[in-house]
Amino acid sequence: MQDAEILEIMIDAAREAGAAAHQYFRGELKLARKPDNTPVTAADHAAEAIILQRLGEHFGDIPIIAEEEVAAGRVPAIDHTFFLVDPLDGTREFVAGRPEYTVNIALVRERTPRLGVVYAPATGILYAGDAEQAQAFRATAAPGTQDAPARLPVCVRRVPPHGLTVVASRSHPNPKLNSYLAGYQVADTVSIGSSLKFCLVASGEADLYPRLGTTMEWDTAAGHAVLLGAGGIVVNAEGSPLRYGKAGFTNPWFIATSGFAPRPLPS
Repeated sequence: MQDAEILEIMIDAAREAGAAAHQYFRGELKLARKPDNTPVTAADHAAEAIILQRLGEHFGDIPIIAEEEVAAGRVPAIDHTFFLVDPLDGTREFVAGRPEYTVNIALVRERTPRLGVVYAPATGILYAGDAEQAQAFRATAAPGTQDAPARLPVCVRRVPPHGLTVVASRSHPNPKLNSYLAGYQVADTVSIGSSLKFCLVASGEADLYPRLGTTMEWDTAAGHAVLLGAGGIVVNAEGSPLRYGKAGFTNPWFIATSGFAPRPLPS
């Protein structure tokens, strides 16, 4: 199957899962806590079940690393190709009633996210990227509809002369961030949840996303693929490309940019 066909299946799965998750938004969440004290809701489980089913129907031979499956101890062996799934990225935003949560699906090959879909059910905005083809797009449909919206290409921008727009985590502030940003000319800072931070850089609405904190691979892979498709980069503290399939699926600190080489992160 060609990557373009795989991406379409991923898009359909994300939209279906997003519709299921959105039914719980500002409703009965059935909130619980995982062993690491992070929140999980009925929406997480409902969305993940749909994605596992849809991907399994088409790609039974490709392992799927999904957040809630991993939390339950169900972790398949992986090789050079596997899916990473976060059924509800930005659970804190979801619980707080903010519309910034997303459904994330990525296909990883040779430790790099090649295809990615980021869908925001509350707004109907979907981003998708193909890193190998250097293509990314955004499409918007009214939440809960089956419309086939126009797909508008997105790409990173050159840094404006007046300075950078920086995106930062709303739910995970880090006091070291201000120190790191002191080395840049910053015009604006935008706080937003979930993998939409990658998408703002990909769509030319921001320039820099430094993450000085712990993330998991399913948190970042889909947005990473979108940003690569749009012409951006994601590197670790040493400036090397962020890789996937690491032990425990835990990411180091990283920096996402619109394509420019960033300053090294503090140790």
